[in-house]
Amino acid sequence: MEGVGKMEQSRLALFEERPVPSAVMTLSVPTILSSLVMVLYNLADTLFVGMLNDPVQSAGVALAAPLLLAFNAINNLFGIGSSSMMSRALGLKDQDTVARSSAFGFYCSLICAVLFSVGYTLAAAPLLGVLGADATTFQATADYLFWTVTCGAPPAILNVIMAYLVRAEGSTMHASIGTMSGCLLNIVLDPVFIMPWGFGMGAAGAGFATFLSNCVACLYFFVLLYLRRHTTSVCIDPRKFCFRRPIVVGVLQVGIPASIQNLLNVTGMTLLNNFASAFGADAVAAMGIAQKIYQVPWNISSGFSQGVQPLVGYNYASGNGQRMRRAVLFSIKVSGAFMVLAAIFCHQSAGWLISMFMENESIVAYGTRFLQGFSLGLPFLGIDFLAVGVFQACGLGKNALIFAIMRKIVLEIPALCILNYLFPLYGLAYAQLVAEVVLCIAAVVVLRRLFRSLDHREARAALQDNA
Repeated sequence: MEGVGKMEQSRLALFEERPVPSAVMTLSVPTILSSLVMVLYNLADTLFVGMLNDPVQSAGVALAAPLLLAFNAINNLFGIGSSSMMSRALGLKDQDTVARSSAFGFYCSLICAVLFSVGYTLAAAPLLGVLGADATTFQATADYLFWTVTCGAPPAILNVIMAYLVRAEGSTMHASIGTMSGCLLNIVLDPVFIMPWGFGMGAAGAGFATFLSNCVACLYFFVLLYLRRHTTSVCIDPRKFCFRRPIVVGVLQVGIPASIQNLLNVTGMTLLNNFASAFGADAVAAMGIAQKIYQVPWNISSGFSQGVQPLVGYNYASGNGQRMRRAVLFSIKVSGAFMVLAAIFCHQSAGWLISMFMENESIVAYGTRFLQGFSLGLPFLGIDFLAVGVFQACGLGKNALIFAIMRKIVLEIPALCILNYLFPLYGLAYAQLVAEVVLCIAAVVVLRRLFRSLDHREARAALQDNA
């Protein structure tokens, strides 16, 4: 009981008392670091496969990316949904809902991960065609996906879900250590299994290294939860797994929009790869490399948004709107400044960055143009991510869903089609810029309305207290 009390006091101090900049950075920095390591781990597959100087192997890894991104549909559904529910329940001091929300998220994600693995395995051939694999790239893509999806879907999904659950109670450092342990191991194992001086497995070796590293990350979280079983609010006890309406609705009203957003991201990436595949394996490989580099600032911004969510959700539920507002505004300033610098660096250093992955003149030329186009949307992306993170933390799933539909269906996918028609191949890189500019304007408008509603809520509460 003493351990529980100390943990509760530490959580209260972080969420309620610590200065906002310190609280935001305490929660966000470990998440950003784990996102960076995760990016490096994603880049490792591309980098070491690229060192083979075989465009077919590189294209195989690039073509598999949309299917791996689809994992995040499950991660977002039960990870973001459950962690949002947990943070709000912590703000209301409702420990039973915290426990049942985490158990619901864990076991539902496990079931979905197994179904995902079985579903892909049964429909592998047609799915590979949808992803853009042709006679040249089919086998390399299939070999990579055997290890990352057929064998690897459950550990890949569960380690992310458990990181979300642990992060929801403010333990961002442990969440990040668990994620980073698997990522760092993957970076070490990649060359061993990919390169000719090792096992020489090519793209399949990259997939096998990913599978092993995700298993290790899962093991870390299971050990952590066992050692902290008397103090943590995270619960994976099957006896707490239930389908109580408040739990299911609370998780799904945030998780479904987040999941739909990810599925739309998969659709956009698949469309992008299919457009690029019409120009050959070099164009596909270049697009994959440019996207991997772009994912570095993308993941940092996403990590910052995820890190601040427990603080936002806790204070929103507890009625401390002023502290929540300060947290959001501070986050926008920090994230926005970083993303401007990242955009400048990526745009000016595009050719050098692409050449780090593959010294192929055609691929470097394609990739440079792609990365320069992608980089222009980064400053707007940071604000968009934070806005969606605020909606998710506050349980405002409807707002998050509207933004997801706007980003892909209304803006980005039509822009891909139009720009590719007007400027074949190279126009593809500027579609996201169109979407992010419009969404940034919408984010500012919606956040201002949310802050005004919080002010009105606090004013009403103050009048009731005085009465």
